[in-house]
Amino acid sequence: MCLILVAHRAHPAYRLVVAANRDEWFRRPTAAAAFWSDAPQVFAGRDLEQNGTWLGVTTGGRFAAITNFRDPGSHLPDAPSRGRLVAEYLRTDVGPADYLAQLRPEASTYNGFSLLVGDGAALYYLSNREGEIRELGPGVYGLSNHLLDVPWPKVRRGKAGLAGQLERCVNAETLLALLDNTRAAPDDELPQTGVGTDWERKLSSLRIVAGDYGTRSSTALLVGADGQVCFVERSFGERGAETGRVSERFVLRP
Repeated sequence: MCLILVAHRAHPAYRLVVAANRDEWFRRPTAAAAFWSDAPQVFAGRDLEQNGTWLGVTTGGRFAAITNFRDPGSHLPDAPSRGRLVAEYLRTDVGPADYLAQLRPEASTYNGFSLLVGDGAALYYLSNREGEIRELGPGVYGLSNHLLDVPWPKVRRGKAGLAGQLERCVNAETLLALLDNTRAAPDDELPQTGVGTDWERKLSSLRIVAGDYGTRSSTALLVGADGQVCFVERSFGERGAETGRVSERFVLRP
């Protein structure tokens, strides 16, 4: 993932609201969101190269999502897949704080990541570039390819847009519309992460259209206070056109 916007217990009707864009090379094989045959409680997309995922939810209310930490100078070529961290959490029944505590001693073996995990009641965050396990209170959060709430232009725009929807009308379509912003940030607002100005500019929009690399999917997730779950995923091709859509509703099981 390259942008995750989260409203955690910030709306009376929803315990969790998520709007997220996954950015990836188009050559990487991917399966659209579905219930997994080998873990039927998991609803998520799937990276078919490493068998992990970037975002998912379970029928019991567990949620996890991850972004890469952009730092090309410290890339570890033989590091394990970060997508397995999301998949493993969704498969288990270990509490979110305990899962991150178990992960932390080996977190440095992975390339940079920022990970969100929750169980319907609590939401936790860990980045292996920071090392601190944080329980997140009610509020609106934004995460791109750095630490939580670092105010990159896309994070600022996304958080402001999500906060505005929470005050008016929020649903899957409004969340997807929020994510569907391909406008680049002004050059004087761009972060400097070691990829050069041209790429910083391309990567600064909420939804990226940059040829072989870009936003592969947009996800809207709403978990109601009544246990109703709505998950909608849009998929995109290399030219930025929508190529598919998945829509799923289910009720959380005790």
